[in-house]
Amino acid sequence: MDALYHRLLVADFPACFGFYEAVLAPLTGAALVKGSPEGPYATWDLDGEAVLSLFDRGLLAATVGTAALPVTPAAAQDGAMLVFRVDEVDRALDLCLRHGGAPVVGPTDRPEWGPSLRTAHLRDPEGRLIELQSY
Repeated sequence: MDALYHRLLVADFPACFGFYEAVLAPLTGAALVKGSPEGPYATWDLDGEAVLSLFDRGLLAATVGTAALPVTPAAAQDGAMLVFRVDEVDRALDLCLRHGGAPVVGPTDRPEWGPSLRTAHLRDPEGRLIELQSY
């Protein structure tokens, strides 16, 4: 049983599916166990435990009665971020950018955050903030 995992609600299912299908295995070892680019659901597991799933935002909005609400709120700071611990930040960032990620902050050493910590920040195809980190 999966005690806790992340489910992203996505509007452009094919783009998000393509991005996460391309980067999750190299970054985390997670493998697709259910779903396809057509949606409305996909999940990736590692050792039998869910790592990440995608769900069509419109379908969930219809299910919970929020379809009439705006999809995008007014501009605001990020409220959440996916973090992937990787072996090499530079190589992981390159992988993500080649598969539709958008750069935010390039690879940077961050000793003020922790000894030997290195990070890079990017956005997935729908603008979600992702941090790649190694230490």
